[in-house]
Amino acid sequence: MMYWYGNGMSGWGMTLMTIGNVALWALVIAAVVLLVRALQRRSEPEDRQRPTPEELLAERFARGEIDEPTYRRDYETLQQSRHSTVDR
Repeated sequence: MMYWYGNGMSGWGMTLMTIGNVALWALVIAAVVLLVRALQRRSEPEDRQRPTPEELLAERFARGEIDEPTYRRDYETLQQSRHSTVDR
C-alpha cells in the first residue's frame, strides 16, 4: 500500500506553478497586443504624402505664426526657387 503526503506538491512546487502560470498569461497578453498593433499598422494608408513647402507655409500663416508680408515674401521665394530648379 502506498502512502501519499497531502497533494504531493511542496511549497516550491506551488511557487513554480504560480510563476509558470503568470508567465504564460503574460506571453498570451503580449502576443495579443503585438497582433493588434500589427493589424493597426497594416490598416493605415500607405500613400500618405508629405505636405509641400507651400502648404506648410500656408499652415504657419493660418496659425498666426507669421504675418502677411512674411508669408508673401516666403511664398515668392519658394516660387522663384522652384522655377530656378526646373530651368536647370
